Amino acid sequence: MKPTFSALIIGDEILSGKREDKHLSKLIAILADRGLSLAYANYVGDDPDRITATIAGMAASGDVVFSFGGIGATPDDYTRQCAAKALGRALVLHPEAKVLIEQRMAETAIERGEIYDPQNPDNIHRLNMGVFPTDAAIIPNSYNRIPGFSVQTTSSGHMYFVPG
Repeated sequence: MKPTFSALIIGDEILSGKREDKHLSKLIAILADRGLSLAYANYVGDDPDRITATIAGMAASGDVVFSFGGIGATPDDYTRQCAAKALGRALVLHPEAKVLIEQRMAETAIERGEIYDPQNPDNIHRLNMGVFPTDAAIIPNSYNRIPGFSVQTTSSGHMYFVPG
């Protein structure tokens, strides 16, 4: 039996037209290259209650869900917290994500000619990008090494969360 694939695209900037969504068309193309297709997609703004409800519904479906957006460290990035709430899981700093984020922050400091200070409040705040629901696995990010995460939702369902 083929799994059902779906997409969740999160962000006010997409719904307002300030940014064009390119994730949907790219996901459709990637699936098509493998002889697969997308069954449906949901677009949601930066409303935590709506994000949580949408994730809960998609998680219960048993589908394979690809979620784009809302996993950064800005005040309107709620996806990590909403995923944990929707799945009934705690949020924890993933140890592998912590290492990758710290490596990226150290490299960025060197590129700027600065000394990396892990205790700098900005750097401590950036570690929030590695706080995922319990039992999440990281998704490596070759672009900037700030990982996404994935979670098993049902025996056949899985959700993959990556930046927008």
